[in-house]
Amino acid sequence: MPRVARILTVTALVSVVAVGCTKKVKEAPPASHPVENSTTAPVAETPRAGVYTPADLDTDACLRQRVVYFDLDQDALKPEFQAIMNCHAKYLRDRPSARLRLEGNADERGSREYNLGLGERRGNAVSSALQANGGSGSQLSVISYGEERPVCTESNEGCWSKNRRVELVYTDK
Repeated sequence: MPRVARILTVTALVSVVAVGCTKKVKEAPPASHPVENSTTAPVAETPRAGVYTPADLDTDACLRQRVVYFDLDQDALKPEFQAIMNCHAKYLRDRPSARLRLEGNADERGSREYNLGLGERRGNAVSSALQANGGSGSQLSVISYGEERPVCTESNEGCWSKNRRVELVYTDK
């Protein structure tokens, strides 16, 4: 297993264990003091209250990011995409009926078979990261398009880097 993949796997596992092992502290109820003629207005709760809704897919800055990019011939998730994985995994936890298709892609270099396999490995890497952050495997599906669906058709590094990606497509919200 490449060193970067091992580091990402260990980091994901440590964060899952750390979240699972956090100590829950009970707050003591505040001492009751008689209040005379209080004129303060009640504090309104935030509408979202920490739970994602389908509307958040279009309004939340993190959830709007639905493309994960990869380095040449790599299927290891880059660390800068970890926050996106956290957001989408939380959305999947909050919305058990949601379904997410992970569409793996590659640039034009390499054989058709190699690129299909690489796209699938990239999709599986994103799936693993989502599951490590609490997403359910039953909500995820992986498909590889290899080099068949480029977003850029020029033959240069700038264009190829845009084609080495996994797109997150919600099929049910």
